Amino acid sequence: MSAQKTISNKEISRDTIVLKRCDTLSTSQGLSSKDSTLYLEVDPSGGIVGNPIPYSIKGDNVISAILLACFILILVSLSKARRLILRQTKSFFGSPGALSTELPETTNELRFQFIMLFQTCLMLTLLAYIYTQEFMGATPLKLSHHLQMIIFLGIFIAYFALKALVYWGVNYVFFDPRSNVFWLKSLLYVFSMEGIALFPLVVLHSYLGISAYRGMFYLIFVIILVRILLFYKSYVMFFRQNAFHLQIILYLCALEIMPLLLLWGTLVKIIDCFR
Repeated sequence: MSAQKTISNKEISRDTIVLKRCDTLSTSQGLSSKDSTLYLEVDPSGGIVGNPIPYSIKGDNVISAILLACFILILVSLSKARRLILRQTKSFFGSPGALSTELPETTNELRFQFIMLFQTCLMLTLLAYIYTQEFMGATPLKLSHHLQMIIFLGIFIAYFALKALVYWGVNYVFFDPRSNVFWLKSLLYVFSMEGIALFPLVVLHSYLGISAYRGMFYLIFVIILVRILLFYKSYVMFFRQNAFHLQIILYLCALEIMPLLLLWGTLVKIIDCFR
């Protein structure tokens, strides 16, 4: 009898120890103890499930690669195409009489300018994407981040292509062909320089994290400066000999202000479709 009591006492004490261990585990790890049988839920992987790291523009490898490629392109432009940029700057701010003495661009120079224009489209794409993430960060979006950038890039390429096409059509009707060609070259020059001016803003947004509101002041300043330069060039080329200043106002409103408003409305509509 004493031996049986000793064995039963050992079993009871062992069960009590196991129960206390189970109670401790269930209390520390938040296990359910409502059932009569206590159990321990263990992750088979051996780790603890954590929260996913939130997306950040700073850690996006695609944006970093785009900025690196644009930086290299700007360095190449300053080293290899300084003469082209200086010649175009002089011809842009020169008198219309310089049209007869202007040297024609080579095929490589035109190819380089179109690459610079594509860089401008990339800068505007990244700014549109960054501001979308800033102002709609808490709203879940349907499309992936990179697909959003591709859509923005297509919109800006279509914007510049349609702008050049409309300018060519309108100027072909009202002005001579040589002035029309020179005006398209001026457009290509101004919009190429716009991309270089916007590059520091994209870098500040991507890596230094400046607020979107501060960055928009610089963006608006660059856009207004570009339109002032186009206003000046169109006045010198087409309207300086004309006493009716209303024509230049209508000209710029129809070919500059309205396309900007159309672009803004398209971007807002596309961003609403992302939700």
